[in-house]
Amino acid sequence: MTTLRFDPFRGFEQMLRKINEVAGEIERGVTVETGGYNPRIDIFEDDANVFIVAEIAGIPKDKVNVKLTEDRILMISGTKERCESEKDKTYLRSERSFGEFSRSFVLPEHLDLSAVKANNHDGVLEITIAKKQPEPPKEIEIAIS
Repeated sequence: MTTLRFDPFRGFEQMLRKINEVAGEIERGVTVETGGYNPRIDIFEDDANVFIVAEIAGIPKDKVNVKLTEDRILMISGTKERCESEKDKTYLRSERSFGEFSRSFVLPEHLDLSAVKANNHDGVLEITIAKKQPEPPKEIEIAIS
């Protein structure tokens, strides 16, 4: 007769590790959106930089704020307002969105936060963040006795 050993916790530790990995990935990519208007944003990279591009057509430069916190959170906020001349009109159709917006992104560790540039051109806000160059691995000479 064969005896089978049953361990109800077998694989439990591995499963917890996987859950923590997934939670960590979700946390790193968290974005927060608030307001009635949310500009569309693309995030991409090349070998030297990470680029964040936001469509902010119709929003003057002085109505857009870009801030970076010590916790590596990049915040883009602002207000898209309807023109005064448009407010008293009777609309047959209105598809454009207006209002305050706020978008936040957690930035990865490998970026140089002292090298951030923002440019607003033709209704497109482009934020460029340089990547840190990886430090070469340290080598320690060990004397042979």
